[in-house]
Amino acid sequence: MSDFTARAREGLPGRRRGASAGLVLLLAVSAILLVSAAVFILSVLRPQWPGAAAVPDAPSLPITVGNVLFNVPPAAIRVAVQRRTGTQERLDLAFTWPGLAPPDPHAKPPPMEERPAIDRLFVTIVPQGGALPPLERVNAIYPRYLAPGRGVGPEGLAELSFRDGTPYQGEDLLYDPAAPARFLVRCTRPAAGGVAGTCLLERRLGAADVTIRFSRDWLEGWRNVADGVDRLIASLRPSAM
Repeated sequence: MSDFTARAREGLPGRRRGASAGLVLLLAVSAILLVSAAVFILSVLRPQWPGAAAVPDAPSLPITVGNVLFNVPPAAIRVAVQRRTGTQERLDLAFTWPGLAPPDPHAKPPPMEERPAIDRLFVTIVPQGGALPPLERVNAIYPRYLAPGRGVGPEGLAELSFRDGTPYQGEDLLYDPAAPARFLVRCTRPAAGGVAGTCLLERRLGAADVTIRFSRDWLEGWRNVADGVDRLIASLRPSAM
């Protein structure tokens, strides 16, 4: 019995060492599994940030505003953070006139004394916010602010003036009497110092409102402007739509 007890006692350290090694291995495997699980969970749950903004000379980007899809050349996007695909709350664009091409991102502005007349057409696209369409505003809102009488604007446009002391003071309403839905603009009057007025032409495309801003001087060729706006909007819409 004593020999058996002695041999048994001599064997205990070996079993203890074996048990300790097994426990260490089990803990190591468990730690590896926990780390792997944590990495997997973090990779699944971490926020998915938008991709990097496209460079200006990249191909056109599919961008949705107000559930309306547009194909937009990045060089035309005036705000760098907007140069990405997906849904956006607003787009601010610029195009050369009369070519309707995006501005050259590498062109250096000329000195102030050598700068030509305004040659940019600016476009803003936002979700439709509940305002009346432009033509309905002429019948429902504008009449209470207009001065009596109707004048004749450039190249046969009808011209209505807003009264002083109204929200549209200093502005005129001009439209094509034959097709007001196609060409209807609200323009500021020229200011002192030779500052040209600015015109706003608005179009509603589904749930998106498109506002075109250009120099009032262009009204001398407003038919070309109307054609250019039609071409520009068509170019921003996917061909399948």
